[in-house]
Amino acid sequence: MSTDIDPGHGNSPAAWTAVVIMLVAFTIGTFAFWFIVPWLVFASAGLAIVGLIVGQVLRVRGYGVGGDKLTVKSHD
Repeated sequence: MSTDIDPGHGNSPAAWTAVVIMLVAFTIGTFAFWFIVPWLVFASAGLAIVGLIVGQVLRVRGYGVGGDKLTVKSHD
């Protein structure tokens, strides 16, 4: 067993924030598609892109895996 502290791939505030935003976007987009609201489908696609951008900004600001503002906790 390795003694390295590995938070896992994507286990960071930046990744979780991006994923939550994109999940909300896809949920809204699915219902908008189902109820035939084209403008909301495209707006939810834009929100998914915003989720990607927010995740990248947070990663650059130090909240991604290995970032300087991330506190790594052991999985013991």
